[in-house]
Amino acid sequence: MKFEIVAKSGRARAGLLTTSHSTILTPVFMPVGTRGTVKTISSEELESFGAELILGNTYHLYLRPGHKIIGRMGGLHKFTNWKKAILTDSGGYQVFSLATLNSIDDDGVTFQSHIDGSRHRFTPSMVVDIQAALGADMIMPLDVCSPYPVDDKTSLSDMRRTIRWASDSFQRQREICGGDTEQALFTIVQGSIYVDQRLSCLEQMLALNPPGLSIGGLSVGEPKEDRMNVLEKTLPHFPENLPVYLMGVGTPEDIVEAVELGLDMFDCVMPTRNARNGTLFTRFGKMIIKSARYIEDPRPIDPKCACPACLGYSRAYIRYLLSVNEILGLRLASMHNVYFYLDLMRQIRDAIARDQYTSFKAQFLADIGKGVEELG
Repeated sequence: MKFEIVAKSGRARAGLLTTSHSTILTPVFMPVGTRGTVKTISSEELESFGAELILGNTYHLYLRPGHKIIGRMGGLHKFTNWKKAILTDSGGYQVFSLATLNSIDDDGVTFQSHIDGSRHRFTPSMVVDIQAALGADMIMPLDVCSPYPVDDKTSLSDMRRTIRWASDSFQRQREICGGDTEQALFTIVQGSIYVDQRLSCLEQMLALNPPGLSIGGLSVGEPKEDRMNVLEKTLPHFPENLPVYLMGVGTPEDIVEAVELGLDMFDCVMPTRNARNGTLFTRFGKMIIKSARYIEDPRPIDPKCACPACLGYSRAYIRYLLSVNEILGLRLASMHNVYFYLDLMRQIRDAIARDQYTSFKAQFLADIGKGVEELG
């Protein structure tokens, strides 16, 4: 994997992230394909929207259909017919979010499947093995994602365990690949809202010479001001030559503000999850499409949007489809939201290239707060 910065506007930066499957323009948003699919959207549709990188979930793919099966099928790219780049997470967040079903120790985590209650074990080495079988371009080590709120002693313990597990992960990758691998193993910086812990973790993660850095544990319910404080005080210490991935964040506003601080990569389930609940993203804020006000509304979601939903279907029809649980309604809503996020990243990159990111951010935040009535 190769990362090159091609433009800057203040601290915001645009770059090229090159893998064996595609060259990714950054800042980039990764649609989340939890089970090997971005819900209701085909690989061909995602590619037509401009997606270059999607995220797969190691925990779910390990449980079903199983990493060994996917490996025998030629890896996740071939199995899912996705020809561009893939990033897989470690599955750690899913394991730790099921707190009543897991037991953590220094060597890993034992957990019960949320599907059938069967017991399983994740160690740092095993998680690397699983992702090697999946064949993703970028992979994540097993880490401990501290909950919020958390006291500083517990956060410190979780952070130190994350560092040990990262070291074990890099050792395992060297054992199975001999240093010759196309998989870029990132490190994950933890430390909750404690800036001193974050900086200590960063220093020790950099000693592992990773090809990329991730920031975890900042989308777990903490106040936005605490998240921004951590980012503002730690990001100046991140090396400029490595891509930085802010895990699990977030809303369009969150992404626009984070890019200004120098972040490169983002993922979030919001586009598809909100779509299934009838919430659509627009340039003037969220549209609750199930609202009665749209029962006879012949207009598209957004007249200026070029997604398939806006080019061919009315608000009234999409509302009707969702109200009767028709699959097409889920598809159209999901396609609109994913397209909105990908188009937002295109606008972000263009603003950076023109060195006008500050004014772009101000206008975007002003517009998105106006309300969907402004769409007409």
